[in-house]
Amino acid sequence: MNTNIYDQYQENKRFVSVDCVIFGYEEEKLKLLVFQRAIEPAKGEWSLLGGWVNHNESSEDAARRVLNKLTGLQDIFLEQVHTFSDPERDPGGSVITVEYYALIKIDEKASNLLEDYGAKWYTLEELPPLIFDHDILVEKALEKLRQRSSYEIIGRKLLPEKFTITRLRNLYDQIFQKQFDPGNFRKKILSLKVLEQLDEKDMSESKKGAFYFKFKPKQEGEFNHPIFKRTI
Repeated sequence: MNTNIYDQYQENKRFVSVDCVIFGYEEEKLKLLVFQRAIEPAKGEWSLLGGWVNHNESSEDAARRVLNKLTGLQDIFLEQVHTFSDPERDPGGSVITVEYYALIKIDEKASNLLEDYGAKWYTLEELPPLIFDHDILVEKALEKLRQRSSYEIIGRKLLPEKFTITRLRNLYDQIFQKQFDPGNFRKKILSLKVLEQLDEKDMSESKKGAFYFKFKPKQEGEFNHPIFKRTI
């Protein structure tokens, strides 16, 4: 190898990491998974789940490995969000980080695993201060989640097998951090014809009760345009 080129490789080396923004849904609340950082700088402060990318692995493999190492969670679908490359973003050195996010249902198994590993769920309202630029990473991941939620109905793996329109609307309220109009939301959702109404009612929502629904089998290419606009 040409010596000059080799020197350039050495001089321009930067650390590469991954950060995982893991959203969870539990008790009709959207939550974020964080843990207390174990190394300096900012040891003991709250952080997203992150770690280094090894020389022999892709960023996708690193994200899955880091998530499993820090939480014990496996087989979670992670989607890439953004790459942050500001050389001043990490006081420990010049670090490029590749961000991934996921949205999962917080079940008993996940809760027990996280308790063993020391990670913790916080609602977005109760989230403690995060290190470095991690609050920006969270906002980027929320933007990605909202974009996805505008093109497909979120909830197949987050809601019970049968649910009311109110339960589905609450999920969207949490994701978008706003209150959707109940009538407009119901009208829009039912117009998509992705839900099947059941004969059974939930009598806890009103005296008349609210019909339960379930998702129909998902169709390939179900949505190819935004299903929600800001005005809903």
